[in-house]
Amino acid sequence: MKEQPQASSHKPRAGRTRFSLAAWGLSLAVALAGCSTLGGGDSQTGKASWYGSPHHGKKTASGERFDQHAMTAAHRTLPFGTRVRVTNLDNGREVTVRINDRGPFKRGRVIDLSRAAAQRLDMLRAGIAPVRIQPLKP
Repeated sequence: MKEQPQASSHKPRAGRTRFSLAAWGLSLAVALAGCSTLGGGDSQTGKASWYGSPHHGKKTASGERFDQHAMTAAHRTLPFGTRVRVTNLDNGREVTVRINDRGPFKRGRVIDLSRAAAQRLDMLRAGIAPVRIQPLKP
């Protein structure tokens, strides 16, 4: 009498694994593309805002303490530590800041500057200003 192979409740997962890897790869590609929108000398224009004393001393997304007197900024996608030249398009003033936080969280804004950076750009009173952001090569 020939033995019949026993039916297994375990089904091969090859199809699902391939799909999972493909989905993971696609999401990684999308994430990297979003992070590189300002890479390679590209620039971004939009509105900048600033934040100061209510956040002074609190931890930023990078883990360091926010210092409103330092030349730092928050950006949604640029890697922490990236140095960026920000130009106020209303008056031509420029400042170099280091990305150490995430934000801004208001629609239509591209960067949140520390109080010191906003002061140098002469935008404290207005609160927001049109800017151009250019990542600097390390």
